[in-house]
Amino acid sequence: MYIKNGIAYAGEEKPMLKVNGVRPLENHRLWLRFNTGEAKVFDLTPLLSQPAFAPLADINVFKGVYIDYGVPVWNDGDIDIAPETLYEQSVPVRGNLGA
Repeated sequence: MYIKNGIAYAGEEKPMLKVNGVRPLENHRLWLRFNTGEAKVFDLTPLLSQPAFAPLADINVFKGVYIDYGVPVWNDGDIDIAPETLYEQSVPVRGNLGA
């Protein structure tokens, strides 16, 4: 049990998940390093049909990814994606990624 802001929670408090490193790869994939120490690859292709992520179909916009307070962002922060989503929907890095 832990208490945060005067509220008691069951279980152990987990540290906030953050992205410590990001690199755009071919085919709209992102190489990611998390504050857990894990490196994973996330395929953004399925999200490109959604209006919020459509600008990332332009490879030059996609390559402009950077980290702002542990979150990958594009277009001066107009586009972002939650570290939790990236972590849950990515695959561990294995071998050469063609980076």
